Amino acid sequence: MAKSQVVNPDYPDQDRLSNEELKSKVISEAPTKNVKQESEYKFPTETIDLPSKGILYPQGSVLSQGSVDVKYMTAKEEDILTSQNLIKNGTVIDRLLRSLIVSPINYNDLLVGDKNAIMVAARILAYGKEYKVELTDPNSGEKQEEIVDLTQFEYKDFNIDGLEAGENKFVFNLPAAKRTIEFRLLCHGDEKSVQDELKRQKKSFKGGFAGVKPELSTRLKKMILSVDGDTDPIKIRNFVENEFLSRDSLAFREHIEAMSPDIDLTYNYYSESTGEENEITLPMSVQFFWPRA
Repeated sequence: MAKSQVVNPDYPDQDRLSNEELKSKVISEAPTKNVKQESEYKFPTETIDLPSKGILYPQGSVLSQGSVDVKYMTAKEEDILTSQNLIKNGTVIDRLLRSLIVSPINYNDLLVGDKNAIMVAARILAYGKEYKVELTDPNSGEKQEEIVDLTQFEYKDFNIDGLEAGENKFVFNLPAAKRTIEFRLLCHGDEKSVQDELKRQKKSFKGGFAGVKPELSTRLKKMILSVDGDTDPIKIRNFVENEFLSRDSLAFREHIEAMSPDIDLTYNYYSESTGEENEITLPMSVQFFWPRA
């Protein structure tokens, strides 16, 4: 077999190399491309800071970094938004966010407040900051249209003083009963578990809930970790159902609302008919992401 001609003076020993050795040498010394840029970033992304700052997630979690990367919406995501099956079963928004978040996170671990912030950021990236919404005047009952600037909403103050990184655990002293409870903030997986539990309970009562849907108590049982240091789930359940005074329950829920990391979606507008100022929590539905859906 004839030897290959010398085509590159940088390889003076080329004649003494086998074909495989020559191939390996050329590949090893060839300029390398930015594989990450070409394979992972075929679409533009933005880094979204989380209201929780990542402090409540386990140290090994990507979420503990305090931010996630979100890609811009494409026609693929608009297909998700128009899926009647997803809309009907109430999973369309979560399916959308799962598609948009490119960071390797466990979606079920997302705290509810952090998920809310990602929702708003994703909407701004997809269709801009202006959100046209129809509101009902609580005084006159008349409808009016508002164009909301989504960039005006800020994260709530989240005090991390005294918190241990990686631990989602808080203490609250009940003002009326003078008892102490430990609790945690719910994540998406917990909220899904609550809804699944409510569906199971509804099926077990063939006639429904007889007018009472135990959503509040079911959620409280998920949140509370201990009562006066006792972590027994049976005792926690008994406490919520039979011993949790309404005054204490209200104080507890107000405390959670005030201290939870989240985006503040409070919106103030003036009635076109009365001129009075009204306050609402910005509604978010399928139309929030795609006004034409």
